[in-house]
Amino acid sequence: MPRSGLCWLDGMDIKSLREPSRSSSYHRTSVKLSTIMMLSTSARHSRFAATTTIMVASFSNAAAFSTATSRLTSILNDPSLITCDSPPSQTFDVIDPGASAAQFKDGSAVIAHVRRMGRDDAKDAINRAHIALPDWRDKTTAAYRSGILTKWSSLIKESAEDIAKIMTLESGKPLAESRGEVGYGTSFLDYYAAEAIRPNNSGGGFISPSPFAMPDGAPRGKMMAINEAVGVCGLITPWNFPIAMITRKVGPALAAGCACVLKPSELTPLTAIALETLAKRAGVPEGVFELVTADRELTREVGDEMCVNSIIKKISFTGSTPVGKLLMKQSSDTVKRLSLELGGNASFIVFDDADLDVAVNAAMSSKFRNAGQTCVCSDRFLVHKSIEEEFVARLAEKVGQIKIGHGLEDGVTMGPVISNMPVKNLSKKVEAAISDGATCVVGGSPLVDLGPNFFEPTILTNVDTNSLIWCTETFGPVVAVTTFDTEDEAVTMANDSSVGLASYICTRDMSRIFRVSSALECGMVGVNEGIISSASAPFGGVKESGLGREGSALGIKEYLNTKYVFLNC
Repeated sequence: MPRSGLCWLDGMDIKSLREPSRSSSYHRTSVKLSTIMMLSTSARHSRFAATTTIMVASFSNAAAFSTATSRLTSILNDPSLITCDSPPSQTFDVIDPGASAAQFKDGSAVIAHVRRMGRDDAKDAINRAHIALPDWRDKTTAAYRSGILTKWSSLIKESAEDIAKIMTLESGKPLAESRGEVGYGTSFLDYYAAEAIRPNNSGGGFISPSPFAMPDGAPRGKMMAINEAVGVCGLITPWNFPIAMITRKVGPALAAGCACVLKPSELTPLTAIALETLAKRAGVPEGVFELVTADRELTREVGDEMCVNSIIKKISFTGSTPVGKLLMKQSSDTVKRLSLELGGNASFIVFDDADLDVAVNAAMSSKFRNAGQTCVCSDRFLVHKSIEEEFVARLAEKVGQIKIGHGLEDGVTMGPVISNMPVKNLSKKVEAAISDGATCVVGGSPLVDLGPNFFEPTILTNVDTNSLIWCTETFGPVVAVTTFDTEDEAVTMANDSSVGLASYICTRDMSRIFRVSSALECGMVGVNEGIISSASAPFGGVKESGLGREGSALGIKEYLNTKYVFLNC
């Protein structure tokens, strides 16, 4: 069965489809349809040479690839990747979330069509990974795997600008953020290339004297522990970080000697296909890294196959808590290893001794990055009542400087949310909060002039802690503020949640930093800082925010089994 692929354009004419909107801060650029080229991961492999085309598409946003044709080494312009067309019934649309209402109406919001794969395709991919596993796990050294990860990272960096534009086009985030994510994503490959060869990780274990005694009292034998690859892993990633969520899983899996089958989000499959293409060019053997692209309808059966298939020994999933719970249930019959990075509803506590400039900058980076669509975004802002007015005023001033528009436009600092459904949900939550007594200081409405997927950056004060916007993850650019009097009250309010992924505190009191960090029921704490994730830091939560850790040395251990051997020799 042919695997996924994507179409690239080679035209670069830009044409404005409508007039700029009412505000200089809220405007966008539109572009016209252009000619296409096909990028396919299967075209280079002989066993797929006779298959029909896996994908056909036309890109509507030529500006996204204006530099691609000038680079012969670009992933977008490899003649060997050109293939034919595929029946539309076997593909699904990839949408530019930053498109205008006119583009959604005339169909030009569709930027590509990707192969629609289901349970049978997932089975085939799992079987290929199963066949490839022994050679990858048992016949390659950790140093060899490390070298491939390093090469893969280098190839991504060489195509960084192209990949960033792809990511912006399908996820909506500003180009500056996409460029930053390329660096963040490759940092996981670089980190796990190093971790692969550390003696206490995938390349070794420990050996120590035995506690068992001979008749004369001397130790009898030795104890040995060996770290071994878990096996074939099923990886399921979300749309909000199309590169980093993949490399954070695939990197340690390959470093440990595992083979993996990846199901990326149906909303951002193009970045995943580009990454898989570059992985093959870096030397990842056939079958070791398989990609299954499925639309929303078929995603459930692909996920189910990963969970029930006994070949899959581990599932790693990043996404919502309800889906994580479903995967746990589906995986129970085969007792799989699970890594689950699930929902959050992060608190952001500003104490009365905080440096307000630092606190506001931390709030901006934590809340409005990717239009508030990250699992560690601050949702619940707890501000000491003595400084609330000044904090909100300074934050509102910063929010007013946000430039909203299509992510490819110069100077844009916030793009759309991923689709129209979040816009509707945000509107309902904001309206309900106001009905419950909240005050809307800034924003509060969709930006329909920009397109159906844009929502104003919003600040709500006097938010009822029983309101929907407080009790559930926002996943959008809305700040919900309430006040507190004492430290204990703030901690109690922050911990009043079924999830516990991240929390943030702003204070200059070192004793309070350690005291509150220990008291908060979450997996990660940011102190006077809004962006805390790093390849070298453990990422994960407690409560219903998930199981296991990604990143750091702990991340590779999620893909290793420990075998104990007693040596009586």
